[in-house]
Amino acid sequence: MSRDHASNLIQSLDGWKRTHHCNDLNLDNINEQVCLMGWAQYRRDHGGLIFIDLRDLQGLTQVVFSPEYNEKAHSEAHVLRSEYVLAIKGTVRRRPEGMENSKLYTGNIEVVVSEWKLLNTANTPPFMIENKLDISENLRLQYRYIDLRRDIMNRNIILRHKAVQAVRNVLNNHDFLEIETPVLTKSTPEGARDFLVPSRIHQGDFFALPQSPQLFKQLLMYGGMERYYQIVKCFRDEDLRADRQPEFTQIDMELAFAEEDDVMAITEKMMSNLFYETLGVEIQTPFPKLSYDQAIKYYGLDRPDTRFGLELTDVTDIVENSNFKLFSESELIKAIKIPGGSALTRKEIDELTEYVKTFGATGLAWIKVKESEWQSPISKFMSEEEKTGLEQRLELKEGDIVFFQAGKPDMVNESLGNLRIRMGKRFDFIPKNRYNFLWITDFPLMEWAPEDKRWVACHHPFTAPQEGDEDVLLHEPQKATARAYDLVLNGSEIGGGSIRIHKPELQMNMFKALGISAEEAKSKFGFLIEALEYGAPPHGGIAFGLDRIIMILAGTNSIRDVIPFPKTQKGTCLATNAPAKVKTEQLQELGIKIREKQKENK
Repeated sequence: MSRDHASNLIQSLDGWKRTHHCNDLNLDNINEQVCLMGWAQYRRDHGGLIFIDLRDLQGLTQVVFSPEYNEKAHSEAHVLRSEYVLAIKGTVRRRPEGMENSKLYTGNIEVVVSEWKLLNTANTPPFMIENKLDISENLRLQYRYIDLRRDIMNRNIILRHKAVQAVRNVLNNHDFLEIETPVLTKSTPEGARDFLVPSRIHQGDFFALPQSPQLFKQLLMYGGMERYYQIVKCFRDEDLRADRQPEFTQIDMELAFAEEDDVMAITEKMMSNLFYETLGVEIQTPFPKLSYDQAIKYYGLDRPDTRFGLELTDVTDIVENSNFKLFSESELIKAIKIPGGSALTRKEIDELTEYVKTFGATGLAWIKVKESEWQSPISKFMSEEEKTGLEQRLELKEGDIVFFQAGKPDMVNESLGNLRIRMGKRFDFIPKNRYNFLWITDFPLMEWAPEDKRWVACHHPFTAPQEGDEDVLLHEPQKATARAYDLVLNGSEIGGGSIRIHKPELQMNMFKALGISAEEAKSKFGFLIEALEYGAPPHGGIAFGLDRIIMILAGTNSIRDVIPFPKTQKGTCLATNAPAKVKTEQLQELGIKIREKQKENK
């Protein structure tokens, strides 16, 4: 029967009320009269009976149209197709012996239909409503409203809801106020590019969408709000990747009269409750702490995955006088030992060499530990004393492989740190269903930006230096340490925060150290500096990437799987075809004229 003909059978609910969801019923409901509503997942005709797997947000129930039970309902059910929307009334009964489905909560029962209503028809969907799909992500995003019907996707959205409620429950019970901050604000470009919004009333002036509520939440502390939080949308016009979106959601909080341990304590309570409420997992507190310097020393990265070993080892003192030229001319030489790694083929090692080059390395030295010798292109350049030193420090055993990296410290640490993660995955060293939280503390306050030829803030320019480092801020900024802290989970940075500067003189010194003139500071941050003059309390806070946290909870590799309507890697919304051109009249109202790109001469 055609969809056009079926459309003539569409009815309204007309007083029908759903009694149960499609994942509610079990053997305790036998002989009950029920009313279910949802989508037809599958339709099967068996021996005169028509079976429909009826699906709603909660799950599936098998409903049966039987001519013996109601001939009219059965006859009309031939119109039903996949994704038609319907309501049914019927009786719960036990499934015939041998026909149970142990994978479903409702797998021991079925509902035999006494009457039903067709609520809407549907085109044939562009893909099956199944968890395992072999289709492009772009097709899923184009038909996101269909993609969201899949069990795995609606579970992710429900998980997101539960996580947000778990966060709110903890913060509400600890005297936090949920306060909204403006979405149209001032551009203060110190990090990523802003999304700009032109003003119609003040032509030539622009609002910016907030990269973070940072300045407003500090102003709330000056205003005596003391404990603030917000589940907030933020915007950054930057290049995209699997765990980054132009618009994203933060769990944002700020505390007055607080130090690092106060922020960490409430964070740990929040995370513990979040994981228990969503996954039923108990998280041990307090979380371990590691200084920035220690993280770089042992793991090469400031967001280490501590679920497995493979720590980096400094071997500079052993091989710095080696006949191997790269070693003898390098500032830092580090090694990483992979137990059982000698099984790697030469092709795999070549692929790893190309991998570390993406982090600035020129190559990758290696040694395979065999029964009676070392197999390596660099072995011939090493003395027996150097071999013995490496063997003892790295505790080498037969079957191991050692990778070396030499050169500037930043390159050595980043390339080996990322290689460590890759080897952990390659040799299955990373345990499943384990959640290792870690605080990283004592970050550098500033770092040198060669392209700008000036110091820039590692976190942001409102981060306070450690006690005792205020005096070196202007004279030796490279020595200043920040009162900053990041929360890392399984090798992903999920949150970052700091104790803020609350004294106007120190804030001006910070701007000066960053190469921001007094005039520029007044233009960009004059409102903040003035507010500091009226009695700002000591305060600190932290912000978490909600999308990234849900991605980890859901066990997926892309935050697009946990956002209802995400952007693609090119920053477009395929569901609505945004961004899009606007009418000339709209631009004229804003005083904007689009300049056509000049075509290059062939």
